[in-house]
Amino acid sequence: MQSSKVPVIVGVGQINDLGDANAQPLDVIQLMQAALSNADRDAGGGVLAQLDFLGVENHMSGSVAPWPGTEPFIPHLVEATGLAPRTSLLTETPSGDGPIFLLNHAANLIASGEIEVAALVGGEALRTAARRSAAETGQSQNAIKQFLDATVRPFLRKYGLTTPTDVYPLYETATRAAWGQSFVEAQRETAVMWAAYSQAAAANDGACIREPLTPEQIATVSDRNRMITFPYTKLMVANSAVNQGAAVIVTSLERARRMGIGEDRIVYIGAGAAAHESDDFLARDSYVHSRAMEVSIGKTLELNRLGPDDLDHVELYNCFPCVAKMARRALGWPLDRSPSVYGGLSFGGGPVGNCMMHAIVMMTRKLRDHGKHGFIFANGGFATHNHSIVLSRAPAADAATLPRDFDFQSDADRRRGNVPIFDEEYVGPGRIEAYSVPHGRDGRPSFGTIVARSPDDRRFVCRVPHDDQAGLDFLVSGEVEPVGSLGVCVKSDDGYHYWRWT
Repeated sequence: MQSSKVPVIVGVGQINDLGDANAQPLDVIQLMQAALSNADRDAGGGVLAQLDFLGVENHMSGSVAPWPGTEPFIPHLVEATGLAPRTSLLTETPSGDGPIFLLNHAANLIASGEIEVAALVGGEALRTAARRSAAETGQSQNAIKQFLDATVRPFLRKYGLTTPTDVYPLYETATRAAWGQSFVEAQRETAVMWAAYSQAAAANDGACIREPLTPEQIATVSDRNRMITFPYTKLMVANSAVNQGAAVIVTSLERARRMGIGEDRIVYIGAGAAAHESDDFLARDSYVHSRAMEVSIGKTLELNRLGPDDLDHVELYNCFPCVAKMARRALGWPLDRSPSVYGGLSFGGGPVGNCMMHAIVMMTRKLRDHGKHGFIFANGGFATHNHSIVLSRAPAADAATLPRDFDFQSDADRRRGNVPIFDEEYVGPGRIEAYSVPHGRDGRPSFGTIVARSPDDRRFVCRVPHDDQAGLDFLVSGEVEPVGSLGVCVKSDDGYHYWRWT
């Protein structure tokens, strides 16, 4: 491919608005504006004045509108920043894979000759949204929880499967059993990985929590680190109460050289691959793997002619431990190597869909400093949407094939097993497939939610009530493995289906 069409990153910028009690916190547009300005400065200045394409990751916190898609957002951003892109794109929803999609899309636009200069940006002002809610209603509201409460179907709300903290333990409990790990072994793996994420955040000037933690601090339940939903403590889950923004400037290699950008500042965009699972997490073939994740990661390595040993840096999306642990296995990444360059969603910060824009920023900086290849894996939804990409200090091995289709959905569909029929009204015997146990602030289990299979392999959901102390203790003791145990689903007069052990 001619250098006129080789896509490269030339500028990156981020902002973490920590604020203070007396300062007015920034809104989404202000965060994006600051991130774009920082990226332009990083590229040497004046690059945004030449902008052809603006890609924006959607947001949830609201500055113009409370929810994504309810108002045209990009015109407000363009007016505030003074940018004049010829074309633009706002992702449909705020999803963790969005920034990598935008990067892959922009690289294709440059490789095809449709554009020469692109800017990608996103931001979330969830702290600002909470403060505004408190001022207007007298009660601080969680924008993410509000959105999910308003959009999930009643059956899921009834059984406490509304938020990511409710759903991801299904994958955690199922994978732990499938991998033959004890509770202690599974928690230790999480703690070792999360300690590495905290160390990456400590070296990131845009991170939310810059305190390096030990595996023991992460695994130990304490006043600072209460149990959120078994087996996840507070330090193991995404930190979304943030005001953060990040931006990336992409151009062609020839244009970068014409602008006088030095080779030491240029990072090449390699091949990427995307695939997804069903949006309905009760319509998955299994909770012990994600074929879409495996295809996204495997195809990205294949397209770039790389193996895990060739990678100098990685960022494994870590909204919850099960996602990062599944990705680690799909990539073949050893536990003793860091899974992060920006600190992940717990420590780097979890600005909903824009997390991996921060990962691109830090991966670019890392590669400028040392190393040849960096790998980024992103995930969105409930372990639903997967998108991976490679960044390098040299042109991709197959750069001549750009632009290329990065949708590998057909591969994932071919590898996926049969999806069991879901039966909302099932009563009768079954075996536990996965489970989730949310905890209250008092540190005690609130109730349990069991996903199980019937003898004829139908999937169904049951509740373990708050007053079934023995049942809840069995689920969270860590002494025996509940997955695979037998019981009976019975329907009560209160309309719930309850699990009874046999």
